[in-house]
Amino acid sequence: MRIIAGLAKGRNISAVAESTRPTSDRAREALFSSLASEFGEFDGLNILDLYAGTGAIGLEALSRGSSTVHCVESNERAAQAILSNYEGIKSSQFPGNFHLYSMSVDRFLEGPAPLQYHFIYIDPPYEFSDIEIIENLIAIVDGKFLHPDGLIAVERNSRVKELSWPYGLEQLRDKNYGQATIFFGVPTPEMDLD
Repeated sequence: MRIIAGLAKGRNISAVAESTRPTSDRAREALFSSLASEFGEFDGLNILDLYAGTGAIGLEALSRGSSTVHCVESNERAAQAILSNYEGIKSSQFPGNFHLYSMSVDRFLEGPAPLQYHFIYIDPPYEFSDIEIIENLIAIVDGKFLHPDGLIAVERNSRVKELSWPYGLEQLRDKNYGQATIFFGVPTPEMDLD
């Protein structure tokens, strides 16, 4: 696995084999093409990578110029791999800030949002139920983690044909990448009324 573009292009990223299921390079490249279409430049964007695994999504965003990247990972070995991956690429002189939260996603989403994120990536283990994902999404809406012009992407096994979005979010589109499907969601207008 490697960083696809930006200041750290070509740098390798390692994974903890038994602890993570990294998003494939193909899916990650397509995801970031979608984000480039949505946002243009990454400069000024705040990114949140939940169930971060290797940190590949967050580190890719950092390499491309994001202002702030926060990764959340509860598995101790995976968290160590994220820090190691960050140490391996940070010499590229990123303009942005990086922080790893070594805690569960539920615990992170219970607290006040450190800031509003323009893009939130949710990639839980494939065995997570739809209900668990919905609970995460509700916490994101209730805690105002998502910027009003933000975008959420949820990666699921491609056997999952649809994703239920809670009040405050609606599906934008979904894309299949072999074993994975990524569902994209955006805030609904009523999310801004509070």
